[in-house]
Amino acid sequence: MVFKRLMQAMGVGGPSVETILANPNCRPGGQLEGTVHVAGGEHPVDVEYVALGLVTRVEVESGDNDYETTQEFQRRQLTGAFRLEPGQRYDVPFRFDVPWETPLTELYGQHLHGMTMGLRTELEVARAVDKGDLDAVAVHPLPAQEALLEALLRLGFRFARADNERGHIYGVRQTLPFYQEIEFYPAPQYARAINQLEVTFVTDPQQVQVVLEIDKRGGILTEGRDAFGRFTVPHATAHNTDWAAQLDGWLRQSIQRRGLFF
Repeated sequence: MVFKRLMQAMGVGGPSVETILANPNCRPGGQLEGTVHVAGGEHPVDVEYVALGLVTRVEVESGDNDYETTQEFQRRQLTGAFRLEPGQRYDVPFRFDVPWETPLTELYGQHLHGMTMGLRTELEVARAVDKGDLDAVAVHPLPAQEALLEALLRLGFRFARADNERGHIYGVRQTLPFYQEIEFYPAPQYARAINQLEVTFVTDPQQVQVVLEIDKRGGILTEGRDAFGRFTVPHATAHNTDWAAQLDGWLRQSIQRRGLFF
């Protein structure tokens, strides 16, 4: 009996949990739907709760030491406490809200290198939390985001990588404790003046705030510097603008103001 209790305390023969997503693809502001399947083990247990959390990888700058950490940024508790008998099946259907500021992981069917996103399932039994089930989630751009990214590709920019940075952008209404940077190699017509271009989207139900950062090349008598641009794109009117022309104009003006030429 003592050995059996010890095995139970170690989780041996305990309940198992599995989450099945109806569709792992979503967009910011949308929902993920599915069912959590909880199966009883070899002995009865009192489950405290079943919860879901949306998690991603975030880069943190801390003095001279930069590191990555797993960041949960949306959470929902699906159940309260319940008794789970040996071999019993307990199914919990759910709809999970995806925040508007959720980072993108996909573009035109291609995964954005550097991005990870998953829906994590938690099961707490006797103050021991099992975080064993993590399901990959693919986040696709909203029409307004896609219009901006497509314009950059049409201008000749090439996707480099994407990551999430811990912190807040000055002057931008932001609810999450981090923001995504999508990095592009410069198009040929800008390559003499630009090292790379970084794009950040901060989205809400009405609009997308777009932040552009240019990493400029230095000249013989000048140092390389960053330049920033910020504008807002309403969801309802995203396709009423020639974004390729707008972005090209802003890039050229920004470069020429710094005395750099093509």
